[in-house]
Amino acid sequence: MSIRPFWFIPTHGDGRWLGSAEGSRPTEFSYLAQVAQAVDRLGFEGALLPTGQTCEDSWVVASALVPLTQRLKFLVAVRPGVTSPLFAARQAATLDRISGGRLLVNIVAGGDRSEFRADGVDLAHADRYALAEEFVAVWRRLMTGEAVDYQGEHLFAEASELLFAPVQAGGPPLYIGGSSEPAVALTGKHIDHYLTWGEPVADVAAKIANVRAAAAKHGREVRFGIRLHIIVRETEGAAWAEADRLISRLDDATIARAQAAQSQSESVGQQRMQALHGGRRDRLTVAPNLWAGVGLVRGGAGTALVGSAENLAERIAEYADVGIETFILSGYPHLEEAYRVAELLFPLLDIARDDTSRPSAVSPGRAGETGGFALASGKTRFATGPS
Repeated sequence: MSIRPFWFIPTHGDGRWLGSAEGSRPTEFSYLAQVAQAVDRLGFEGALLPTGQTCEDSWVVASALVPLTQRLKFLVAVRPGVTSPLFAARQAATLDRISGGRLLVNIVAGGDRSEFRADGVDLAHADRYALAEEFVAVWRRLMTGEAVDYQGEHLFAEASELLFAPVQAGGPPLYIGGSSEPAVALTGKHIDHYLTWGEPVADVAAKIANVRAAAAKHGREVRFGIRLHIIVRETEGAAWAEADRLISRLDDATIARAQAAQSQSESVGQQRMQALHGGRRDRLTVAPNLWAGVGLVRGGAGTALVGSAENLAERIAEYADVGIETFILSGYPHLEEAYRVAELLFPLLDIARDDTSRPSAVSPGRAGETGGFALASGKTRFATGPS
């Protein structure tokens, strides 16, 4: 299978050491633009923008980065309940039009309940997914140009209609990350791309089988991606030395605070990330070339592929063999590591090429017409799904 490499826009800050302000890079737009323009030129297909209280707003940042890039797609989060289906659909259709069809949408329903409460949504985990199912059902109808009247348990809409069509037929593709059964059920019924955090290949294969079975109940197929950090060097030794350096400023108290904060999350995916290492430095290598050191202090995606380009190409091929197509990667610092990945690893990968021409803009028309990195602070929550 040809793979689709994505990168990560560090809208919560960047730096050279985890859990330390030493050498940190503040979240300045000029730096985010550097990262986006670099990965656009280097051949990454897209970029994930995280969402949460510790991040710059993903929609505003994506809108600002679109005119600075040419081909890069932007995976941007929508939180059902925080915005209505029509409001979110208008935002998405507008950005899809401005970008010439380069928008991808990440549905975030799980994560940390406190993040949702801060945004005015006070629902338990299962209820947030029930709300998300209603949201996506209305969203899909709006994106096809339908005028929608809807009364559900959580959502209401009257004469709701999207008057300006997106570029992509049926709207931007929908992505989701979630390990719980409600997440799998929602994916099977409505979602185009399912994302997992970086677990051992056998565990990822089991997840994929579960999602495929859920989709088959509705006569659907789903595509798959994985969210991983990456440390690639010319040799194994150099890569593992870099992994050690990345966490060399961490002390036990910092790790304990971060682990305590992460343990409060309702996210099943977060629980699986923590279970890989248990907060212990002596349990960080969880599979060949798969290292859980990032998860000692970072919420969300906590594992990294570490090794030589040759070995990491083999690991990526193993994930591709079980069905992973999209690889959402990142490294610290994000600018330099994007270059390392492209220069060392890309020549060894079978990278999909999307040659579909995309218009730069579309004139208005009705739907249906053509036309903080300093993680030691304790703020470690990232309600991004696949952050």
